[in-house]
Amino acid sequence: MTRGWGRPFEDPIEVNGRKLVTLLDAGNYVAALAKKEHAAPEWQAAMEALILIAEGGGPTMFARIGIMRALNRRYVAELNPKGKERHWGRRKLKRDQ
Repeated sequence: MTRGWGRPFEDPIEVNGRKLVTLLDAGNYVAALAKKEHAAPEWQAAMEALILIAEGGGPTMFARIGIMRALNRRYVAELNPKGKERHWGRRKLKRDQ
């Protein structure tokens, strides 16, 4: 497995019309963030994953997951209470008909 900051992601990450194609692109993006945002735990974890993959090798998907989690850290999935209705108590067995 090759190492280095020039390794590309399997799927580039699009951020505000910009594509992060390599580990170096992602590292530069994180480094250019505002200090307050850069200090967020999600971005720290993403940067740690980038460094580990770039210097130690391994699948770039781990670094991509870290970046995507940091980018989407404020997204809250909307809970739909009627999402999947249960069928309990409504079905009848053939023998009971």
